[in-house]
Amino acid sequence: MINFRKYKWILAFAGAVVVVLLLRGFAFTSCLIPSTGMENSIFQGERILVNKWSYGLRVPFMTLFSYHRWGEHPVQQQDIVVFNNPAGIRQPVIDRREVYISRCIGVPGDTLLVDSLFSATSPESKLNPDKKRLYAYPVSKENLITSLMHTLSINDDGLMGSSDSTHVRSFSRYEYYLLEQAMNGQNWIQPLSRKKDIELKPLIIPGKGKYIRVYPWNITLLRNTLVMHEGKQAEIKNDTLYIDGKPAQHCYFTKDYYWMGSNNTINLSDSRLFGFVPQDHIIGKAAVIWFSKEKGTGLFDGYRWNRFFRTVK
Repeated sequence: MINFRKYKWILAFAGAVVVVLLLRGFAFTSCLIPSTGMENSIFQGERILVNKWSYGLRVPFMTLFSYHRWGEHPVQQQDIVVFNNPAGIRQPVIDRREVYISRCIGVPGDTLLVDSLFSATSPESKLNPDKKRLYAYPVSKENLITSLMHTLSINDDGLMGSSDSTHVRSFSRYEYYLLEQAMNGQNWIQPLSRKKDIELKPLIIPGKGKYIRVYPWNITLLRNTLVMHEGKQAEIKNDTLYIDGKPAQHCYFTKDYYWMGSNNTINLSDSRLFGFVPQDHIIGKAAVIWFSKEKGTGLFDGYRWNRFFRTVK
């Protein structure tokens, strides 16, 4: 007869492991933020919990069960979303691909205005106080600005560019506001504004069961989406899109797609790099920062205690 009391600690440990694996697979997972792309919402080196139920649970082990979602909900604009790399086609199983994090700035059916590099302009993105932009200031003010940044607890991402007379850094709208107030009206930091003659084009985000018109500025993006995510044979010949060997002026999509953008526009790990993000690549919503520590600090310093267990916004 088996003496279960003898093995109770082994059984307890095995049970705890099973619970952790179930929670990780079906409820939450933890991710390390490797870059500055989502500052100031999330800082480099922070660890976050991802809520896998936010948009309905994507059934794990897609090798066995393919794609299915329980209790599916749409992604909302301005959500900070964790997803598998849409361009990682060398790995055929979606949930084994590398993981990215970005802010959703376009949902199915939205129209975004984009430039030639697919940098999107939308009313929602303009209202984001954490979205970073480039600002220039005189080289002679470098010591002063680093002192102000330290006083105002603004994270130092380093120079984004420089010349003999000018340095360039990235700041969020809120950080720029703090710096303006600290300079008492003597503002020598100027935004690097876009050229006014840049022509913006309308980019429609594809939705399930919808057609998208093919234009010269979106033809490559649509071709890539059809090949990578819709299982179509598509190619461009003489500025014309051919789908399954036939010329096409419209594309039909069987999935919902999203457009993702970084807070820090200097970081290109967003839809400007990998295009539309299909619904089946979505893992979940960034929920809580559970650990925060400055990069390159020692064992006993550099902790951002005020950011522990903060809700991601």
